[in-house]
Amino acid sequence: MRLKLALLLASTLGLVQPSAAQAADKLTIAATPVPHAEILEFVKPQLARQGVDLQVKVFTDYVQPAVQVNEKRLDGNFFLHQPYLDEFKKGHKNDIEVPVAKVHVEPFAGYSTKYKKLADLPNGATIAIPNDPSNSGRALLLLERQGLLKLKDSRNISATKKDIVSNPKDLKIRELEAATLPRVLNQVDLALINTNYALEAKLNPVKDSLFIEDGNSPYANLLVAREDNKDSPAIKKLSAALTSPEVKKFIEEKYKGAVVPAF
Repeated sequence: MRLKLALLLASTLGLVQPSAAQAADKLTIAATPVPHAEILEFVKPQLARQGVDLQVKVFTDYVQPAVQVNEKRLDGNFFLHQPYLDEFKKGHKNDIEVPVAKVHVEPFAGYSTKYKKLADLPNGATIAIPNDPSNSGRALLLLERQGLLKLKDSRNISATKKDIVSNPKDLKIRELEAATLPRVLNQVDLALINTNYALEAKLNPVKDSLFIEDGNSPYANLLVAREDNKDSPAIKKLSAALTSPEVKKFIEEKYKGAVVPAF
């Protein structure tokens, strides 16, 4: 009886540590800084109340977050869209990444520090685009929609420079690592920049771009897990949190159209 009373008192005073069964499920998710890591940090308290210890590991590139999930060093990632994942899987035959939920769309946009409108872009202008296959194709398709060039197949999201069949302004297309594009913006005439990197560089895709994707973009950013943990309670709780009304409101109010909910 004395032992029971002692344990009860210790529990009341918070002196007894939780058992392994009571401990929070740890979930480590890779993300790029903006907006992905910010959205994950927003849902972190909600998940803690549900017994999930969410750890956000921030990366500034598009390769390592996928590689480390594939190597089972991380539980999942939140930074990529389906076309990127499809291209990544082609080069990684044993890839075990599985999309769990669509969270948001980051409208891709074109920026210039030299010209105020697209009509001013001169012949022979240099245009910088991302060098990863899915985003370079996305950039070329967006350039085609602006009437700057013509591609062999306007539906091919994996288009490359070799697919350009008409380039009336003799534009020079430079493919660079996506993260470096904001830093070279003043060195080129036009740069097509992923919204996460644009936001990090304090560029507002709605106000600062010369043109931007419309709402029909197929590039919704995904919560991705591994095949072996995609149905785990912790991943399911994270998926539900990321597609909740609270997150929808957070995205709409914080990013004001630069990031759009996809649920």
